[in-house]
Amino acid sequence: MAKRPWKIFREIERPYTRFSYSKSYNKIPGAPVSKLRMQIMGATNIPKDQWKYAGHLIALHNVQISDYSLESVRINILKYLESEVKEFLFIIRKYPHHVVREHALVYGAGADRISQGMRHAFGRPYTRAAQVFYKDIILSIYYNKQEFTSRISFYLDVARKKLSGKYKKYIGENKPEKAILSSVV
Repeated sequence: MAKRPWKIFREIERPYTRFSYSKSYNKIPGAPVSKLRMQIMGATNIPKDQWKYAGHLIALHNVQISDYSLESVRINILKYLESEVKEFLFIIRKYPHHVVREHALVYGAGADRISQGMRHAFGRPYTRAAQVFYKDIILSIYYNKQEFTSRISFYLDVARKKLSGKYKKYIGENKPEKAILSSVV
């Protein structure tokens, strides 16, 4: 069966939580492994408050982002950063914890003998997603030279086009997060 489009899963849903009095059953069986391989890349030995400039991607509404999307953003931006900027710190701040479920149905002739209808309609674990809320910072790029500001803006545009939802870019002095988020509409 073909993959369903992500717009089906884009809206934030209540996380599937399983409760049992036996603690060993409190996990989701068969939850897929996240495709996001790394979250912190670049010069990890320098703390983020010691960088002179920063670029952030900030969410403008609530959305679920697939782990495939986060991994594709990571690969693309890291390729640019390693070849052009050289000294940087790149952090993906959201991790795909949420298990997305799919109720697979068979359509067509003879489907009534194969499909189980709406029995156990919560579905099977399909993939993982990061739940992002309004004013959450999704990724950050820290750097020291001001001549890279236009390139960082381009990298954040690349990331924005690969993610579902609407986002705002912040590029400038490395300020505390509260000061940055207070300027977001």
